[in-house]
This record gives sequence, structure tokens and C-alpha cells, in this order.
Amino acid sequence: MQMTLSFLGAAQEVTGSCHLLDIAGRQVLLDCGMIQGGKLDALRNHDPFVFEPTEIHAVVLSHAHIDHSGRLPLLVKSGFTGPIYTHKATVELCEVMLRDAAMLQVRDVERLNRKRAKLDQPLLEPLFDEEDVAAVMKQFVALDYGQSVQVVPNLTARLSDAGHILGSAVVELWLGEADSRKKLVFSGDLGRAGMPILDDPTFIYDADLVLMESTYGDRLHRSWDDTLAELKAIFAKTIKESRGNILLPAFSVGRAQELLYLFHLYAKEWALSNWRICLDSPMAIKATQIYVANYQLMDEDFKRFTRLSPGKHPLLSNVDFINSTEESMELNEIHQGLIIIAGSGMCNGGRIRSHLEHNLANPKSDVIICGFQALGTPGRLLVDGAESLTIHGRNIPVKAKIHTVGGLSAHADQAELIHWYQHFEQMPPLVLIHGEKEAQERLLAKLTAETSKPPHVVIAERGDTLDLSALPELVWLPGRD
Repeated sequence: MQMTLSFLGAAQEVTGSCHLLDIAGRQVLLDCGMIQGGKLDALRNHDPFVFEPTEIHAVVLSHAHIDHSGRLPLLVKSGFTGPIYTHKATVELCEVMLRDAAMLQVRDVERLNRKRAKLDQPLLEPLFDEEDVAAVMKQFVALDYGQSVQVVPNLTARLSDAGHILGSAVVELWLGEADSRKKLVFSGDLGRAGMPILDDPTFIYDADLVLMESTYGDRLHRSWDDTLAELKAIFAKTIKESRGNILLPAFSVGRAQELLYLFHLYAKEWALSNWRICLDSPMAIKATQIYVANYQLMDEDFKRFTRLSPGKHPLLSNVDFINSTEESMELNEIHQGLIIIAGSGMCNGGRIRSHLEHNLANPKSDVIICGFQALGTPGRLLVDGAESLTIHGRNIPVKAKIHTVGGLSAHADQAELIHWYQHFEQMPPLVLIHGEKEAQERLLAKLTAETSKPPHVVIAERGDTLDLSALPELVWLPGRD
């Protein structure tokens, strides 16, 4: 039986996750994510799919983040009619995130078209709109962790908790006929052990091939204790020396809820009563409500805390939810005493840009970067020490203090990735995906050096195709250099 796997996205880059399985002519996508980064990166989302959407039989989605789910509405708009299998919490989050993405698509295209009309240039269309999102939501099939499903004949999938965000999944896939069955494990995005709110990532013990993310394959995060101490020091120093505002660009799903939980747990120790905490993101507010409703999927500490504090939920206390644009704009008139959590996490969109515009030039303000920043994004520029940032056409000098708190990351670091992989009993072949090339090369070298029986590790390139029927040998179809 002919079985192949093609790497179509998140190959030597972090965003745009998309991989194509072909099982005897039946095609299944693993993720269908949006490419994020600079403007040139974003333009690639408008490129036609390299496959025929009408010939895709199904999608298996690892989690709701836009770099994994963001092109699903375009896929449906282009003719895909099959099921989308994912965890039930991911279905809820996707409705919020994809609707927000559609709104941004429409708004951005309207803004561009006003300029293009003045120049007599052809008008653009958004990638998708809310009608396309409504259509894609009808195609989701909600699964529980541990539930097996036949995706197409000779392909069965099962989801396990990846510990990255609510509903995130490690995907186990059994391919082929019973007498020659192969097992593929797709890590999705792996979280970290011992982090607040979520359960730890699930270890898998057997596979013929592993696809593993490598976002932080080149570095180690700070310990959790050091991270908490660093945050406490930032707040203490700001209170003592400057008393400006503190901005936290945060991913609306996952990071925002983690920050709210920490602010609840450490309100007294970090002297947060001196601050007004604002969650300025309608999408993050909706996502927080989904987290609250799905508390049974959280770790034991979070569930116990929730049971012991009826009426004072740890994600809902001591925080102002800022829904309207008018309320958000009013925050820009306040120059001290605010902690503002706002999207987008990479500072390339959302309300955080307005807050940066009004606070970056203030040496009394602080910006805490607490998530991955892709190449080309404003957040990456801040991390790399940019002296100014262009926001809404204005050149804003960076006078605020910029802090990078890597210990809050929802992605496993180098040691955690290796630890997860080393639970596979036979050290199966490993393909690195979802990482920048330098990070992947360092992870590959470390894996080879630290494993008693060095595994066969390769870095996927966009357009590569593997012959899965040859496993455990890695046989690439013609076209790979």
C-alpha cells in the first residue's frame, strides 16, 4: 500500500503548520495553519494551496493556535468538505480565534483597498470572512483525549494531552493494513511539565516515525522559581523607581490565562494591589471563559483551587475586562499604575500596538515579552534591542525597559524536547518540524550527542515527501536535495 507524508509548512520555520498524508490515494492534512511574521511572510497565505482542496478527505488538527488552524476557513472556501477531527475544547477555541482572524482579515483588506483605490490599483479580497468561519465550524468533529477515530480507511488517530494550551494534542496515527501497520506520532506543540493550569505533556512510548516540534530547540528556559522571582523583581523595581505602566503582549489563548492565574496566586507577594490589571482583548476574554468552563481538563492544583474558592475563580478575580474599543483607548490616557495584558503576542496586530504607541517612548514604562517572537515581527525587534518601532505610520523611540521572560513559554525547551523524545523505547526515526533552522540544527546535534543509541534525525524541508511504507527506513521521494 502506497503511503506518503509531505511537509508543506512549518518546515525550517515556526508558523504555517501543514503536513499532507496520502494513504492509498486518500489525502489527510495534519493542521492547516496560517503563516505569521513580517508582511512578506503574511503574503504567502494568499498563495494557492499546493494540493487540490477538493481532494482532501479529512483534517486532523493538533490545537487552536492560528499558526496551526488559521487557513482552515480558506481550505473550506476552496472546496474542502470533509471532517476536521480535533479535541472538543479546540473546537470551542477555534470558533473564537477564527472569527477574530476573519474580522482582522476584512478590516485589514478594507484599509488596504482605500489606499489602492486612490492609486487605481486592483482591489484585494480577504482570505476569508465570518461566513467562511461559520462554514468551517460545521465540519469539526469533537474528540476526547484517548478516543480513537478512523479518519479514512487504513488510518486511525488518537489524541493525547500535549500540555501546550487547552485542548492541545499529541496525535498518534496508525497507518496501513493490519499485517503491515505503521505508527506515526505528531507532537503538535509540546508544553512543559510543572507549569500552572495545564496537565503535563503526555509521553508516548512506541512509534515507527516521530514528527517533533523544535521551536526552542536551541535554548533552555529559566527555571520556574527563577521566572517567578524575575517577575516579582520587575514589579518591585517599577513600583520603587518609575511607576509607569507595564505592558504584556500575550497570546490570547494560553498565555493570557496563565498570567491571570499568576496574578491571582501572587497578588500579595508581588504587591499587585498597587496596580490596575486590565485584560484588553475581547478574544482573550472569550478564551478565558472557555478555560473556566473546561476546568476539568486542568491540572489538579488548578481544579482544587477552583473547588475551594467558589465565587472567586482564579482567572476572574482582581482583573478588569476591557471589551470595547472606547475603553481600550481610554487606557492610553493613563500613564502609570496599569498592567495591560493585550494581544497580539508578537505585537504585529491587536490592541497591544496602540498601547506600545503610547508607552514605548516613556522611560518609566516596562514591556514584558513572555512568548515566542517570530523573525520579522515587532516583538522580535524589541527582543533584539530595536531603538525604535514603526506603529501606525509613526516612528516611536524605544525608551521603555524591555524584559524577556523566557520561563513563561508554553513550548518545551531543548532539554524538555529531548526528555519527551527519549521516552520512545526504540528511538524511532525523528523528523524535526516547527522550528527555525538554527534551532533545529542545535537540537539535532544535542540529540545525537546525548543519546546512547543516536537516532536517525533529519530536519524537514518544505516540499519534502517521505515514503511511509518503507519505515523504519527514511526513504525520500525524488525532489529532496
